[in-house]
Amino acid sequence: MDLAEIIRNTHFSYTKKIYLCDIKIWNMKTVSLKIDDLIFGETEKIVSQTNISRNRYINEAIDHYNRLQKRQILEKKLKKESDLVKEESLNVLNDFERIDYGS
Repeated sequence: MDLAEIIRNTHFSYTKKIYLCDIKIWNMKTVSLKIDDLIFGETEKIVSQTNISRNRYINEAIDHYNRLQKRQILEKKLKKESDLVKEESLNVLNDFERIDYGS
């Protein structure tokens, strides 16, 4: 992480002549990627129009995609569990209806 990136990721606040500094430093892993030419070209255009480094942009994109995938995994799990509960709930409802109509 270069100094400019550390400064961009640093939160400064000023309160009654006291300067507070919150520096976030992440441990980084090196990854080698093969990116489709079209995706790389589009990424380069976007990065050149923003004040974000290519590395930061790709990190944020992966973070966003990870969150999306976690959400989809959770949705599938909840649907599966909901379907299991739904079947049992219908059985209980049928039992109550038989009891009500049987009296």
